[in-house]
Amino acid sequence: MTINKQDRRELLSGLGVAAAAIALGSTPARAQTRGTFAPARHTQDEWLDQLPGKHRVFIDSVSSAGISDALLYASNYFAASKSGYGLEDADVAVIVCMRHFSTPFAFNNAMWAKYGKPMADMAKYTNPRSTDVPTANPHVPRSGTAGFTGLAAKGTQFAICDMATHFLAGQIATATGGKADDIYQELAANTVPNGRFVAAGVIGATRAQEYGYTLLVAG
Repeated sequence: MTINKQDRRELLSGLGVAAAAIALGSTPARAQTRGTFAPARHTQDEWLDQLPGKHRVFIDSVSSAGISDALLYASNYFAASKSGYGLEDADVAVIVCMRHFSTPFAFNNAMWAKYGKPMADMAKYTNPRSTDVPTANPHVPRSGTAGFTGLAAKGTQFAICDMATHFLAGQIATATGGKADDIYQELAANTVPNGRFVAAGVIGATRAQEYGYTLLVAG
């Protein structure tokens, strides 16, 4: 095979482009498409970017045991950030999400006092210390700074699945003979401190990652 000078120059030029593309982590054919994706931004998600902090974590929970773990993980995150890195509470942005069967725990003691049985039924929650119907959110202590109250004071935000809340309202309405829409409004007005609704828990978990939050799954 004979390669003339013109062909040789074109071959070397092509190899140079390929080498440059490889150095940039791309092939010539993909150089114009790889790394160009950027997720769309929506006003509903702006709050994710407004939380102060040098580090961001989104802790996801889907069960009664999961929210218990999620609150513990959040507490440990604050404590270890302080002891291991000298960071203050405001230096970390922490979001705990309640979706699926952990959603009933997003509401305060007043809601549990009124709707304890259907809420516990949806959450598949059983009090390990009593067979009585729960009349208070197990994670909202009557006094002290533990659970939701203490974490909210540190700046933790609690993302609540709106789809699951509507489902919960329907379950409560069936159990009590009430109207689902009215019960939904009642629930929405009685969230835990720093509670905010997201369209769905799965949306909150994925959007948060687009905003630089690390996903931590608590179950």
